[in-house]
Amino acid sequence: MKIPKGSVKTYKQVAIGINRPKSARAVANACGKNPYSPKVPCHRVIRSDGSLGGFSAPGGIKTKKKLLKKEGFLL
Repeated sequence: MKIPKGSVKTYKQVAIGINRPKSARAVANACGKNPYSPKVPCHRVIRSDGSLGGFSAPGGIKTKKKLLKKEGFLL
């Protein structure tokens, strides 16, 4: 919820932000189980290599791309 529109953070950055620097995989799993997407904006969390990673909401990665573009994030 703290990642502003048009911005992204990596799973690792989120893990560091919650004082669990080795928990990037757990952050990714939690995002994947988010039942409140896109209201709880897990689409703003990406992989450290810059790729989008996954998206479990209907439409999958296409929806993630669409949401990020709508918010002004350049892919």
